[in-house]
Amino acid sequence: MTDIIFRTGEATVLAAEGQATDAMPEVLIGAVTGPVGHAFASMLGQTVGHTRMFVVRDLNQLVRPATMMTTKATIHTEAYVELLGGVVQGATGDAIVDCVIEGVIPKAIVGEICLIITIWLDPRCAEDPNLDKADLYRTNYETTKLAIRRAMTGEPTIDTLIANRKTIKHYALDGVIEY
Repeated sequence: MTDIIFRTGEATVLAAEGQATDAMPEVLIGAVTGPVGHAFASMLGQTVGHTRMFVVRDLNQLVRPATMMTTKATIHTEAYVELLGGVVQGATGDAIVDCVIEGVIPKAIVGEICLIITIWLDPRCAEDPNLDKADLYRTNYETTKLAIRRAMTGEPTIDTLIANRKTIKHYALDGVIEY
C-alpha cells in the first residue's frame, strides 16, 4: 500500500488578456483507505449549487487515479454546468493522465490513491460571448498539473514560506499592509 495519506497542493494560472479564465484548483491526494478516500466516498451525494462529479476525459474515460471534482463557485446556469463538465473537466482529466505519464503520480499506485479537486470557474465565463475555450482549457490543464506536482512534492516547503514571509504577500493586501 501507499504511504500517501494526505497531501495538498494548489496553483494559479492566469488567463489571457480580456478573459476570466483564471484557474486555481486545490488538490487533495491520499490513500483510498484513509481520510481522503473517506471524504471522496462521502462526496458522491450532491449539494445544491456545487455539483460533484468524477473526472472523465470523455464518455467512458474515467481517469485514474479516481478523481472527484467540485466547483468553488455556486452554479446558477446551465451554461456554467456545460463549461464545468466540458472544457474544464476535459482539461482536468488530461492533466491527471499526463501526471501519470510523466511520473508525477506513480503508475503503480493509481488504484491505491484518489484525488479531490476543487475548481475555480469564474461565473463570468458562462456569460461571455467571446469566451476563449482554448484559454479555459490551457489554464485548467496547466494549473491542475502544477497543483498535483506541488502536492506530490510538498511545495512550497515550510522553509520557502519562511524565507519569503516578508517579500511575498497576498494580492488582496496591496495597500492594506506593508512589509
